[in-house]
Amino acid sequence: MGWMTAAEAARKWGVTPRRVQVLCAEGRVAGAERFGRAWRIPEDAPKPDDPRRSSTSHAVAAPAPAGETDVKTDDAADAGAGVPPFPLDGLMPLMATPFVPGSAAEAAASFPEGAARDIARAELAYFSGRAEDAAAAAEPYFCHEDLGARLSACLICAYANLPLGRIDRAQRALAAARGALAETSAADPRASAAEAFIAQTASVLLHLPVPASVSDTDALLPLLSPGLRAFALYVRAHAVYLSGDYARSLGIAEAALLAQGAVHPIPSIYLHLVAVMDLVSLRRVDEARAHLLAAWELARPDGLIEGFGEHHGLLGGMLEAAIKPAWPDDFRRIIDITYRFSAGWRRIHNPATGDDVADNLTTTEFAACMLAARDWTNAQIAEHLGVSVNTVKSCLSASMRKLGVSSRRDLARFMLA
Repeated sequence: MGWMTAAEAARKWGVTPRRVQVLCAEGRVAGAERFGRAWRIPEDAPKPDDPRRSSTSHAVAAPAPAGETDVKTDDAADAGAGVPPFPLDGLMPLMATPFVPGSAAEAAASFPEGAARDIARAELAYFSGRAEDAAAAAEPYFCHEDLGARLSACLICAYANLPLGRIDRAQRALAAARGALAETSAADPRASAAEAFIAQTASVLLHLPVPASVSDTDALLPLLSPGLRAFALYVRAHAVYLSGDYARSLGIAEAALLAQGAVHPIPSIYLHLVAVMDLVSLRRVDEARAHLLAAWELARPDGLIEGFGEHHGLLGGMLEAAIKPAWPDDFRRIIDITYRFSAGWRRIHNPATGDDVADNLTTTEFAACMLAARDWTNAQIAEHLGVSVNTVKSCLSASMRKLGVSSRRDLARFMLA
């Protein structure tokens, strides 16, 4: 069974989030469960009938938790629901929204005018590979009073500035996100859920240490909206992939894909891509290709190509065979994203050699180096890429010369492995 937050239920039912919280506190939402001061609600829960409109309604209200009052209106809910303002329902709104592929722009425009709509459009710019536009759209909300908008802006700016080579700005944005969370109440589990989401995402995707204060993510997953929960599971699968446990990583990704009710395209693309990485590592190439094409089917209608660029090398050359022939323009943009993202990643982790050291590798050289860094033999690389063993040898020799290294072992520090 899937879950939704109070804000998602509010949009679905046409009421305010605080009204949903009151309905839950009164015991009128079937299956709703309380976590601290937050609620999770079954995705298929119907909107409760209004007893004022039905003389046959005999719903029995559950006893209100200590400190709450029996309130009946949205305005009174501020005082009666016992839920202090904590506007994280706006965290990465487009990622958290299910939409039909091809309607991402309409989904972003459907949010109320202001922070939610602007942040959703910044997300769309980032995930479609327009880092400059994403950063420009998000930066005005960097210090916004709405915490959800501020955290979203920090995340978008962190990742958008990475391929733009503005590493100081990327690092400041992540620090600002953590600082914003530090201002919230440590007792509020939603703050812990948001902190864990941000810290784990930064840790896995940028290979940064997770602060010791971050809470256990397993217990906090139910507090995230379904879309953010799906992306958090992608982050977990990616972490397990990096540990070398490809089968378990694949299980996490495929289970998360199957568990979705409504499809959330952005996290689904990333889940399919980590599955490709796992399957390539397990030498199950046909299954990997199926996941790659599933991701592309979700991404292509809206141009959501950022994830493909971030994972290109890890996909083991499969993009060249599956995407390049039919969509050469998209493929060129993916390669550009790959080089920019790779360069930014290296500047964080290897400043001494991170200027432009891999920007002149060909796509075949880049893919061959990624696989060689994963201990694939020349014969295995040649079979996977559909080239000769001599071509692989030439690619690796040229790449090591360009990178200024003398052994295959040294390739790993220049790759996104």
